[in-house]
Amino acid sequence: MLRLFNTLTRRKEEFVPLNPPNVGFYSCGPTVYNFIHIGNLRTFMFEDILRRYLKFKGYKVKQLMNITDIDDKTIKGSIEAGVPLNEYTKQYIEAFFEDIKMLSIEPVEIYPRATEHIEDMAKLVKILLDKGYAYESEGSIYFDVAKFENYGALSGIKPESSQLQARIDHDEYEKQDVRDFALWKGPREGEPSWDTEVGPGRPGWHIECSAMSMKYLGETFDIHTGGVDNMFPHHENEIAQSTAATGKPLARYWLHSGYLLMDKAKMAKSLGNTFTLREIVKSGYSPRQIRYFMISAHYRKQLSFSLDALDQAAASLARLDEFVRNLRSATCSDSGDTRVEDAAANCEREFEEAMDDDLNISKGLGALFTFVRAANEGINEGHLSESGRKRVEGLLKRINSVIGVIELAEGDDTPDDIRELVEKRMQARERGDWAAADQIRDELKAKGIVIEDTKDGFRIKHI
Repeated sequence: MLRLFNTLTRRKEEFVPLNPPNVGFYSCGPTVYNFIHIGNLRTFMFEDILRRYLKFKGYKVKQLMNITDIDDKTIKGSIEAGVPLNEYTKQYIEAFFEDIKMLSIEPVEIYPRATEHIEDMAKLVKILLDKGYAYESEGSIYFDVAKFENYGALSGIKPESSQLQARIDHDEYEKQDVRDFALWKGPREGEPSWDTEVGPGRPGWHIECSAMSMKYLGETFDIHTGGVDNMFPHHENEIAQSTAATGKPLARYWLHSGYLLMDKAKMAKSLGNTFTLREIVKSGYSPRQIRYFMISAHYRKQLSFSLDALDQAAASLARLDEFVRNLRSATCSDSGDTRVEDAAANCEREFEEAMDDDLNISKGLGALFTFVRAANEGINEGHLSESGRKRVEGLLKRINSVIGVIELAEGDDTPDDIRELVEKRMQARERGDWAAADQIRDELKAKGIVIEDTKDGFRIKHI
């Protein structure tokens, strides 16, 4: 039974979709005014794990991730660059898709762009005007926070009477500053503008997600996700405007991921303490190592970025890689021994139990590595049967469908020069030239390769 921590109710709840086995799932995507940093990617990684685990449990997922290609930041960037908005955002949209592909983040079903849904946003603003939840001022349209009785249910931040009718026109503001927010912004010189049923102008940031999520998933859907920094004001405002328009809850489960920290501070472009994926890869770390680092902690906990943490991730992956090589090169016993198979079954049960508990991936990975240790012992002691090997390969494939870091591709990826040295060493041993064999062994070790001689031949280990 999958249980998820619902930010709205502040407790873990059994996950029961509206229309099983179908799951409607909306994720706040990137604002494409710059290259995304790994703090952003941590949230997208959490959402990928959630998506993959829902599929692991047998659900059919329909996920949307919006592309915010019009807001204060994108407009400011395009003006400063002296290029049209669509040309300015195009480079960052392409970079976003390149980054998530590098990290093996599964593509979602729909990536709606804000600029392609202006009419949907204007229609929603019109409904709010007609229902009395919005008002016009100096060509712009604002949501009247005082009219929405349950404002603050998600974040716990309630409006104060002294702030009522004080308006905020820009998209982002102080985290405790509860005021009426812009649904529609009147035309301004140098900014993009559309002629709509609510007049000329452009949408505010918050209305974009409400309009696009309801267009594709319905007025109420199952899951809405984002980073903890989206909780207020963005998600709070989404709930207010959507529920005011429809009289229905927007999403039934709200999930938020914790910050990625750099020097104990939230990683953010505004603080100047960010790294992009490209920068880290250039420093010598693989996307797979970066992915493992970012999924290794529970999604609601803060995660501290450091090179030491990436080194630890690399070491964990090396253990998994070595286990896969041992599994495939092992000579199987025909004794009918089921100890390895039994350990695999226990690992799968423990992994699923951990993930059912609000995606407790750190505990799930712990179960995996406990199994790896036990299975290695079984292999070394000759307890692995052919059916056991197939069972373990099936287990790894199933767990990897969630974590996406285990390299299971068949085939020998050993470089030609290494294979040649291994062959020469084998020939030296066959003719009894132990000095030559030892010399080649030392040469291989210098290249990061250890040859282990066993009763069944030899085994290549990468160090």
